[in-house]
Amino acid sequence: MASEQQHYRAQRILHGDHWLQDAVLSVDSQGNISAIAAYDPQQHRTVTDLGAVSLMPGLIDSHVHGSQGCDVMDATHASLNTMSRYFASLGVTAFVATTVTAPVAKIRAALAQVAKSKQQGVEGAEILGAYLEGPYFTEKNKGAHPTQWFRELAVEELDNWISYSDNQLLKVALAPEKEGALAAIRYLANQGISVMLGHTDASYQQVKLALDAGAKGIVHCYNGMRGLHHRNPGVVGAGLLHPECYVEMIADGHHVHPAAIEVAHRCCGSRMTLITDAMCATGMPDGQYTLGEYQVEMKQGVVTTQEGGLAGSTLTLIEGVKNIQRWLNLPFEQAWLMASHTPAKSLGIQHQLGTLEVGKRASMVALGSDFSIDKTWVNGRLVFDAVVSPRQEALCI
Repeated sequence: MASEQQHYRAQRILHGDHWLQDAVLSVDSQGNISAIAAYDPQQHRTVTDLGAVSLMPGLIDSHVHGSQGCDVMDATHASLNTMSRYFASLGVTAFVATTVTAPVAKIRAALAQVAKSKQQGVEGAEILGAYLEGPYFTEKNKGAHPTQWFRELAVEELDNWISYSDNQLLKVALAPEKEGALAAIRYLANQGISVMLGHTDASYQQVKLALDAGAKGIVHCYNGMRGLHHRNPGVVGAGLLHPECYVEMIADGHHVHPAAIEVAHRCCGSRMTLITDAMCATGMPDGQYTLGEYQVEMKQGVVTTQEGGLAGSTLTLIEGVKNIQRWLNLPFEQAWLMASHTPAKSLGIQHQLGTLEVGKRASMVALGSDFSIDKTWVNGRLVFDAVVSPRQEALCI
């Protein structure tokens, strides 16, 4: 939190969804935004002049497994803290720590550590909570999830995950065709936990029923699911058409063709949520790595299993924003909000994060004209300064 009232002047500020030129953003002692206004030399006598930067809401990565050689499944504070610091250097101010399919004991340890590290605090981007990706999937579109650890759905087991996470479980991914899926979706939704549908061979109708039952969205659209076909629209068709479905998208150019992303965006618009699905090789050189129980290889930034399937990404969220802006020819602020405001809405925290508005947390980024990250604040606290603390080197090796 900020120790006292702070006033930041920037060349422009993204205030909500529109630009305010030569403006000042004020942060109170609790780390919340107290005012945003055009610069007035009489009123704003004491300001920190950030120079020729754009002041933007912090990015939110709502689906990320690791970076810098670290993985959520390491179940250590050091790994989560390293990820947090690295993300802050890339303009990310909050993230949801995502697990993978593994033995119950390993997932349990990871969930428990996410809760502990959230309470203890990390040095960069804040941990919002945990995302349970697996073990409730089906074999056909398993991706990099080992089938020997897949499990059947049971409310009692879901309660255990919630308990292991100390009530910090924000999202659960599952295949909607599994027995008991609709009951699980309703139960989790009643607990305030978002259910995402993925790694599935479900039909259009099965997905529609799941979304109507309270599921919030689909996991990395097009990947790990039945594709869009004119006689069977499948998971993709149901997700794009349902008015309340958030659509995760990995905009790295490897997972999904830019034209397919444009088709999706024309259908779902502001429901498209940019994610990274980044794994531990992100920010690291090519080589051999692990993703959960799998040995994987990274070549030229693309990570694959021994069978040749994609295994997470090495995308950074700001690169995803730049790709989307270029591929879809969108206004820059619209592309940016797909990685800040939309994930905040999907998590139900849009009244706290996602845009720069009075009363919200001062989690924000000073962005140079070349898209470089100059400074990053989390809840009013400066956590990254490109001049003082160059981007962190890998610690988890």
